[in-house]
Amino acid sequence: MSDAPSTLDSEEPQPGSRRPRRERSATESLLSITLGMEILAVAFGTLAINGLGVLPSSTVFLGGGVLVLLIIVAMRVARYRWGVWFGSAVQVLLLATGFIEVLAAVTAAVFVAFWIYGVVKGRQLDAAKAAYLSSSDSTDQEPA
Repeated sequence: MSDAPSTLDSEEPQPGSRRPRRERSATESLLSITLGMEILAVAFGTLAINGLGVLPSSTVFLGGGVLVLLIIVAMRVARYRWGVWFGSAVQVLLLATGFIEVLAAVTAAVFVAFWIYGVVKGRQLDAAKAAYLSSSDSTDQEPA
């Protein structure tokens, strides 16, 4: 007999198996898409503001890096209610870049509009899905 533990008795997942993916809400998906596009806008905006020479390069790239980091954090926490508030605060911070360059505020305003749409429409879609699932569950449980 071998001393190796039996694979049938172990609770650990097999090496080739994966955990099922968590189902994302519509709100989380829409906000993550918006934030993903915003990372590109901030990266290119950082290069443009650096090219204008209005601030020292180290300040511009440090600020751009901090903004990208905050956006990435906002992407990860968008599933929580407080995460939506955190993302909204990041949007306000991005609007504040208009004090450095006016066109940065215009770009940020477009993304704020995307953000608001994602919050409003995502919650509507999530509510409709929940209503659909609850109605389909109640019709499945009715006796025939």
